[in-house]
Amino acid sequence: MALAPFLLAAACVSPIRRLIREGFDFDLIDAHYFYPDGVAAALLSRWLGKPLVITARGSDINMIAGYALPRRLIQWAAGRAAAVIGVSMALVEAMRSLGLDSNKLHAVRNGVDLVRFNPLPPGEARRQIGLSGGPVILSVGNLVANKGHDLVIDAVALLAQGRADVQLIIVGSGRERTALEEHARQRGVAERVTFAGTVPNSELFRWYSAADVLVLASSREGWPNVLLEAMACGTPVAATRVGGIPEVIGQGMAGHLFARRDAAAIAQTLDGMLNKPAARNAVRRYAEQFDWSDASAMQLAIFRRLLAPDGVHCRA
Repeated sequence: MALAPFLLAAACVSPIRRLIREGFDFDLIDAHYFYPDGVAAALLSRWLGKPLVITARGSDINMIAGYALPRRLIQWAAGRAAAVIGVSMALVEAMRSLGLDSNKLHAVRNGVDLVRFNPLPPGEARRQIGLSGGPVILSVGNLVANKGHDLVIDAVALLAQGRADVQLIIVGSGRERTALEEHARQRGVAERVTFAGTVPNSELFRWYSAADVLVLASSREGWPNVLLEAMACGTPVAATRVGGIPEVIGQGMAGHLFARRDAAAIAQTLDGMLNKPAARNAVRRYAEQFDWSDASAMQLAIFRRLLAPDGVHCRA
């Protein structure tokens, strides 16, 4: 892990220098994810004499920076960068707490592709993916512990006590699948839980459109795209109050935050949302404010400022 950024930078520098010699020069290095990518980019910035922008995306700061050596390298890379971006204000504050220079920090949120993630009528979406039956709760994400799929299964087990037809679809793959399947059996809801495996991003709009609620029970997040994708398809969301999630969901027009990250609170939130469904056209309108145009304009403004004659450039 400690060698990863150095090996990555060493593997890249010769091909990049060759491209420059062949006439493909560039003005700035734009790196995403702080470790190892951002640290490798900082090394390349030093070797090539190019200004650097690094964007933090979530677990790079929320998890990896918890380890001493990566944290020191992240701090060094941030010191070398001309600007540092976080995809949420929560992530910007987390970087500030690591001692990163506040004058370099910017919040530039992610956007959502409003063309790719466009609503289908729920009945048509269910027909296309072969779903039938009662209310559909959807959980999308890698099958790893921090995503909280086990808590969603527990919540569905509680909901099933009063909703005979509720079902859960889990989209994603990962090392926890066997354990999650066993967990569903132990909770007595194996027949209500479908593991759909990996779904191409281009096809996810069908699954979002088919669901009554998208649930995200993560223990940590930066700015989770699944929430915006679901809302763009008209599907309300329910999620944990961590990272940038409150910034995505806002005041409850298109989604709700759990009171706590436990099965009872998740079940209570989902039950309320199923009892009083949000208007799907209103959810879509809420998502439309997160198109990519504003985020792209903010990113370009940072680049232009750094490359202006009086801009702040990387350190020599």
